[in-house]
Amino acid sequence: MMTLIDIFYGNFELEDILSDLISSAPVQRLKNIHQGGAVFLVSPHVSHSRYEHAIGVMLLVKKLGGSLEEQIAALLHDVSHTAFSHVSDYVLQKSGEDYHEQIFKEVIANSTIPSILTKHGFSTSLLEDPKYTLLEMALPALCADRIDYMMRDLYHFGLINIVEVHHFINELAVQDGKIGVKSEKTALWIVGKYVQLNNEYFRKPEHVYANTKFSELIALGLEKGVIILSDFMKDDPAVLSTIKSDPDLNLELQKIKSLDDFERFSVSGSGKTFKERILKPMVIDHA
Repeated sequence: MMTLIDIFYGNFELEDILSDLISSAPVQRLKNIHQGGAVFLVSPHVSHSRYEHAIGVMLLVKKLGGSLEEQIAALLHDVSHTAFSHVSDYVLQKSGEDYHEQIFKEVIANSTIPSILTKHGFSTSLLEDPKYTLLEMALPALCADRIDYMMRDLYHFGLINIVEVHHFINELAVQDGKIGVKSEKTALWIVGKYVQLNNEYFRKPEHVYANTKFSELIALGLEKGVIILSDFMKDDPAVLSTIKSDPDLNLELQKIKSLDDFERFSVSGSGKTFKERILKPMVIDHA
């Protein structure tokens, strides 16, 4: 039995199926996918991975009493993310930032995941259950996916500390299978932090610059034939290695790292690429 220790959610002993899935190649690949896309090129200290997020979402669903099936779905919800996360959405002009969702079934089917599920008496149909309301809810509601990426992005970017993370997680509650918070004060706090995350992290001019310019670099690589669409299903180091092997692409990469021509970069237009996010948590009365 695998034991996981997470700085946000604590220590957990996992069922064998979760251990096997975590050890699988599709989930391990996420260790080398940056959660923030190309942000790390200009903010090197922000380098947390999709793997940390996937583990976190699974543990939060477990902590809040979600079924084993929902924990499995939580762990696997991002396995189809491409290299550099949402960069492919910008390259392919997917305004909903949902390319990984469009290819999810295909990625799962062509992996070892179905055989692992079968070994433990499950099937891939559990990944399509629309009743996983702890895992996913549309904005402006809270859900485990949204909570974990908020907490990790805020924490790793230095906008909250671990004490604040733990306090917020302890303020979470579940009603009718949906996540809310225990007080209006906590609701106002997380709404404010979500606004801060969007304004200071997602829409930080340097971050918009990095993701926009890196998307253009990837598009150039596709145009030249140096990069092909299937490369998206590799990991970040593999794609970076391909980029560095081409003098033109490597030059553009170095320009991004040095914020070349940043002063003339128009964030106002490019920022529209990144979708608006508004949060309105449910307050659960425990009186």
